[in-house]
Amino acid sequence: MAHLEFEKPLVELEARIRELKTASQGVEGIDAEIAELEARAERLQRELYEDLGVWEKVQLSRHPDRPYFLDYLEAIFEDFVELHGDRSFADDPAIVAGFATFEGRSVAVIGHQKGRTTKEKLKRNFGMAHPEGYRKACRLMELADRFSRPVLTFIDTPGAYPGLGAEERGQSEAIGHSLLVMARLRVPVIATVIGEGGSGGALALGVANRVLMLQYSTYSVITPEGCASILWRDGTMGPAAAEQLRMLASNAKDLGVVDDVIEEPVGGAHRDRSLAARNLADRLRVHLAELEAMSAEQRVEDRYAKFRAMGRIA
Repeated sequence: MAHLEFEKPLVELEARIRELKTASQGVEGIDAEIAELEARAERLQRELYEDLGVWEKVQLSRHPDRPYFLDYLEAIFEDFVELHGDRSFADDPAIVAGFATFEGRSVAVIGHQKGRTTKEKLKRNFGMAHPEGYRKACRLMELADRFSRPVLTFIDTPGAYPGLGAEERGQSEAIGHSLLVMARLRVPVIATVIGEGGSGGALALGVANRVLMLQYSTYSVITPEGCASILWRDGTMGPAAAEQLRMLASNAKDLGVVDDVIEEPVGGAHRDRSLAARNLADRLRVHLAELEAMSAEQRVEDRYAKFRAMGRIA
């Protein structure tokens, strides 16, 4: 497992436990030492994650072993059928979209997808979508609306791709159109920030009746490094910028930007993917049931009222 700098003491202790377990076969008296080390590791894990700073939580949202959209898709949904292309230019692997079954319901699922290996990261463009990715998402959402299927989106991107080609093909228009399409959907819409929620690239999948965030995810108008490069012309000031952006799940909940913060396993979702997936599925079930009890007109009005009410005057 990859690890962050502040996790190093815990990772080293866990490595020592694994070594002892491997060497313990047929050796007397070693089980007590292993049990003591495991108890120490459990205490250290809780101490490490009880009082994390803002920048450490930002790092957790980007953890290389953190579950991505396809991991949750496999754990929570069944019978997934992926649909490709925007019917205009190309298919964008940075956004995965299709239809699946969630606890007996047919739903549309759309999410940003990062890669783990170098090859996958390049293929998925590090989760940064091109315009065709958002146009593909719109196509799926309109199809779901036509056939009365709830829409579940999963946000995990540092932002939409800012390259020349993306701008030439109308990146800002594609994001704006996605906002418009989501605002008009008559079906239940739930968006979940599972990792990074950065800039318009995140918001393009975030106009929902219910916006959820995993405990160690982030949601902001810009990455800390991008903010620092603008304010101080120094990207290394990212930790200081993160303190000012109020980008944590707890901040977003206080500001009314998100409706529900989903608890992660101790140490983050990467330490127990199965538990993280179950926690997410539990909250999706609750919110989906609430939205399905509304009429189509009520869902549209609920979404409109939610976003109109955002904002706070100091």
